[in-house]
Amino acid sequence: QVQLVESGGGLVQAGDSLRLSCTASGSAFSLLNMGWFRQAPGKEREFVARIRWADSFTDYADAVKGRFTISRDNQKSTVYLQMNGLRPEDTAVYYCAADPRWRPTSGWGAYWGQGTQVTVPS
Repeated sequence: QVQLVESGGGLVQAGDSLRLSCTASGSAFSLLNMGWFRQAPGKEREFVARIRWADSFTDYADAVKGRFTISRDNQKSTVYLQMNGLRPEDTAVYYCAADPRWRPTSGWGAYWGQGTQVTVPS
């Protein structure tokens, strides 16, 4: 079993930056693929970014490419999401997810955190 705890969300202005963190426990973090998803009010949860454990390959949703960066620190069992140039449409609850398999994003995520709120007022 894997436990995931997110932190770093908050209320920021458009154009600002935030860094989300997600710390894992309960399993070999270095063997887990890690990702971030988000869910805006009234919308379905959507993929944001993920990073593969084997080679640190990263994958991003088109909406965040060039603005968000996912990274991981295996020593700290933590994955980060650096978010720059935040926009009102980035407002959502951001969820950390872990998966031992690299599968399509639509079915991705064997383990989930509780989420952290990011709000960017328009």
